[in-house]
Amino acid sequence: MTTIDYHRTLVFPNRIRKFRKQLNIGSLLELSERLSGITYIRLSKIERGEIFARADELRDLGRALGVDPVELLIDVDAPGFDVAAWAEPLHGPAPADPEGELRAVLLAAALRARRGGDPALTIAVLESEYGIAPVVLSRIENALKPLERWNEDVRAALRRLFGAPDDKALMAEVEALHAAGDLDAVLPMVANPEIRLTKSRTRIAALKDELSGGAPEVAAPVAARATIPTPAPKIEPMAPDHAATLRLLPVLGTPLPGGLIAPTPTGAEVEAPRSAGPRAYGLRLGRPTLGAGLPGRATLVVDPDRYPATGGLAVVREGEALRVLSVAADRNGRMLGYSQSPDLEVILDTLAPADVAAVLSAVFE
Repeated sequence: MTTIDYHRTLVFPNRIRKFRKQLNIGSLLELSERLSGITYIRLSKIERGEIFARADELRDLGRALGVDPVELLIDVDAPGFDVAAWAEPLHGPAPADPEGELRAVLLAAALRARRGGDPALTIAVLESEYGIAPVVLSRIENALKPLERWNEDVRAALRRLFGAPDDKALMAEVEALHAAGDLDAVLPMVANPEIRLTKSRTRIAALKDELSGGAPEVAAPVAARATIPTPAPKIEPMAPDHAATLRLLPVLGTPLPGGLIAPTPTGAEVEAPRSAGPRAYGLRLGRPTLGAGLPGRATLVVDPDRYPATGGLAVVREGEALRVLSVAADRNGRMLGYSQSPDLEVILDTLAPADVAAVLSAVFE
């Protein structure tokens, strides 16, 4: 039987948060405003170790923070380095419910094995015939939470997929697969931190080589926020055969009482990032409901086909109106959305996935 290390381990250790705090840049949005080439959402994922930064992005961050970009990289093999200690300020301590995390990992592995054993179970088929949206599928297969914390629609789809009459029978089948060793081949894809650290070692070494081959001089830290010019709207790099195509999205948004936003057309348009899906749109905030770090004149690019990640922003539907929330996770792994004005806390996991959308980027006027 495979031993499972289900403690969450980050992919890409870095020192961005350390230098940001040293410069008294308390808000990640504030740092984002100093970077014309990195969207807020991507910057959040880089700082939290969820994705790899490119060399050009590290150079931009180095200039904004006043450090050599190589200093932003951590040697994961350095004496005394502890990835769990590094991750705790961003992701909290070790899971409060290790048994729940173990169940989530086993469910993720069972679903991966089920799909791997049936070529007909494509992402499109799972969405069209079982109602499991791609973003939900990804979250299940990456062990975001155990079966009992998914809503009834998702649990019913999984029961049907595995031919189980109820949740108890489904988890019994999953545990039987694990006991029989049928999940051994896929478990390392879900819960082996050494695989992630190996990826970090390789990527960090490659980035150091790239940065040492002509990195620009380190500039002084950017001046106080009041002197920062408004960045130009971000245009993501496009493939050469699409370079001449500029995609514009309609901007919606009329402020309503209680921090809500009516999705009414404004007549304005905003440039679409390369990663924006076919249903993406712009949303004018109208009021600084998340505090001064996200002013009311900001326009967000929202993608209804993507689910938000912790550290990013989400747009949720309330009746016929929309609300913008910052996203975090509590000690139990629940995904929460927060608003500052009004002061609200929303458990995103309890909402229908169709009513929750990710914010890809923000444009500040």
